[in-house]
Amino acid sequence: MTFIADAVLRGPDVHLRISEHLAGEVDIRSALSAVATEISEIIPYTHADICLHDSPGWVVSYEVGIRTRWSRKRTRVQYSPVRDLLTGRTDLMLTGNAMRDPRYIYPGAACEPIINHQMRSRVNVPMKVMGRVIGTLNFSHSIESLYDHGTAAEAQHLANVLAPYFHALHASEKAQQATKVRAMAQAREEGLRQGALELTQALEAERQRVGMDLHDQTLADLTRLLREVSGDGPVPGRAALARKIDDCIVDLRRIIDTAVPTLLDLFGFAHAVRVHLERAVGVSSVAIDVDDDTDGAPDALDRTTRTALFRIAQEAINNAARHSGATRIGVGIGRDVGQRLCITINDNGCGLGDGTTRRSGLMHMRTRADLIGAELDIVDDGGTCVAVTLAEART
Repeated sequence: MTFIADAVLRGPDVHLRISEHLAGEVDIRSALSAVATEISEIIPYTHADICLHDSPGWVVSYEVGIRTRWSRKRTRVQYSPVRDLLTGRTDLMLTGNAMRDPRYIYPGAACEPIINHQMRSRVNVPMKVMGRVIGTLNFSHSIESLYDHGTAAEAQHLANVLAPYFHALHASEKAQQATKVRAMAQAREEGLRQGALELTQALEAERQRVGMDLHDQTLADLTRLLREVSGDGPVPGRAALARKIDDCIVDLRRIIDTAVPTLLDLFGFAHAVRVHLERAVGVSSVAIDVDDDTDGAPDALDRTTRTALFRIAQEAINNAARHSGATRIGVGIGRDVGQRLCITINDNGCGLGDGTTRRSGLMHMRTRADLIGAELDIVDDGGTCVAVTLAEART
């Protein structure tokens, strides 16, 4: 064919220009785009791509010309239309019409782009570095039987020129990704460490608060009763004494309920949230609502996760009741589009503002969410919405 003869004449100059272009590129996509014009001078195509081995059993593709699903996500080697090249079973794939070729079209194959874009003529050659197949160079055209063995020879020459460049770029990208993943893991680990420290401090402060409540109220009341019944003065009547003891019991229950969510264990998540919401708003005229669309799904969670969700809901409710000036506070228990359990606390108050008065509580909520691997979103829009979503669907 005439384009092959022309390519032979232009070849050395084109290959030199390709090498010059590649020398200035630092990522695969821009490198492939930079040499696309020169490559088309050697082999005409409607679609060209480089397919590279990625993690074990997976390949990733980079395209020029038509954009397809191949470059949007990785493909299993066994489902790649060029699997015979990737696994070393052959050194060349050449066809006049890939749409009817069982090497490309087979059950499970990622061959939709071939069908959808009518990639009839195809030539595919291996890319090797130090004798090892690192990927394939692939050309396709909608014209049937356009490529021949001369085209395949040109494609292999190109693959030999491109392979070391793209192998180095791919290794660099993977190293950068690994560095980023490590940095994110370290940041998350440090965040959890700091969050656990802050939560420990908050728990210690809570323990001290409970101790002070017991000392200043319950213990003081009991001490006073003891003086009344054991002193020289008149002993209160049975009814008066019963009322005072009952008051002590009520106060003690309130302190215990604050420290340990017994309602959660006895009556379930939705009921415990409703009781806490009622206590938080007190005698004010704030409208409240608790809506569970999951048929009690939180109560099927492990104890640690359920308690953490309850504590987050408590903190969000307390913030809304104390700081928002809301006339309505609602709690929703539902699932998102991915069927993940989601707890939302909404109010129609003043919003977060600068968040100064709520900063400590917000930090505690984020820490609790991180410790159970949940997502916490806080939106300030016509009030405040706190949403905590479990990281995966659970029953």
